[in-house]
Amino acid sequence: MSIIIFIIILAILIFVHELGHFLVAKKSGIRVDEFGLGFPPKIYAKKWRGTTYTLNAIPFGGFVKIFGEDSHSGEISEADKPTSFVYKSKWIQASVLVAGVTFNIIFAWLCVSLGFMIGLPAGSNYSTFGETQGTALVITEVRPESPASNAGLASGDIINLASSGGVVLQGETLTSENVRSLISNESTKKIEIIYRRGESLPTSVSIEPVGSGGEKKMIGIGMDNMGILKLAPHLALLEGVRTTWLLTKATTVGLVGFLWDAVTLKSDFSQVAGPVGIAKVVGEANNLGFVYLLSLIALISINLAIINLLPFPALDGGRLLFVAIEAVIRRPIKPAVVQWANGIGFLLLIILMVVVTGHDIIKLF
Repeated sequence: MSIIIFIIILAILIFVHELGHFLVAKKSGIRVDEFGLGFPPKIYAKKWRGTTYTLNAIPFGGFVKIFGEDSHSGEISEADKPTSFVYKSKWIQASVLVAGVTFNIIFAWLCVSLGFMIGLPAGSNYSTFGETQGTALVITEVRPESPASNAGLASGDIINLASSGGVVLQGETLTSENVRSLISNESTKKIEIIYRRGESLPTSVSIEPVGSGGEKKMIGIGMDNMGILKLAPHLALLEGVRTTWLLTKATTVGLVGFLWDAVTLKSDFSQVAGPVGIAKVVGEANNLGFVYLLSLIALISINLAIINLLPFPALDGGRLLFVAIEAVIRRPIKPAVVQWANGIGFLLLIILMVVVTGHDIIKLF
């Protein structure tokens, strides 16, 4: 079931991305020959107002075939030049290329805003537009191979009580700051935690914090006092803007950091997920509820936007780079150079996808 949901989400996000390219190209007077969802072979095709709309068999992708996008020579007739991408101004070309990314960000904003209208999990002091209801201390992160992980704690668990050495934290005293202080206390040998996962009964675990030689004791979890933030539509849209910006900023910083680590051979590729890994996460989010799935869709849409902006051949960012170079040198780049660069870039992306997917499958076992 999670695979089907993932394919539907992927189809929607690709449709939104390609719709951006399509609408801006049409608005700019550029001919669009084909709008395809998925990759060939074709399942269905229909031509309407000069554009052939196709549904294809391979669901992991999509494309818009814009007339003249890959042409830099005199092969285009004089009659067709006014509707050709390559004969439009560099500003129009850049606008068409960046439109897909823009639509993905807008779609993420709408998903996040809808989440706030329904009621989205948020920290107790997250928003200035409203207060969170039903606040509880939630585990937001569990580090691999940490004492907490070995004890069975997981992200999303709700802590009901924490105690050590006669100090008991519950109710109003059960805050992330107090629990951290209790864990890091020198006198704390073991900490007892009672937690609840989903609809299951509370479970008790005993965990011994680690840390010595001046290091702060820890059990390897991140916590936050979280509740449900539900806002009126106009406030939800405003909060959606702020949250989308924060998510976009954090995702960009994380991706740049990962790429830098990759260049310096320090990247941890075990943290990278491909289609199989994402499908698994989609299934988990769907089990938690629709609003969690909405949040994940928004995050995937933002990731898709940022990755597409990378100045790498075959991606929108790579095409933008070619447009920028042509604007500087004031002449077209040789078609063969563009085709070879895009072909190699596409091949490398396919290889990366195969490697990451293979790693996802190995992790399943």
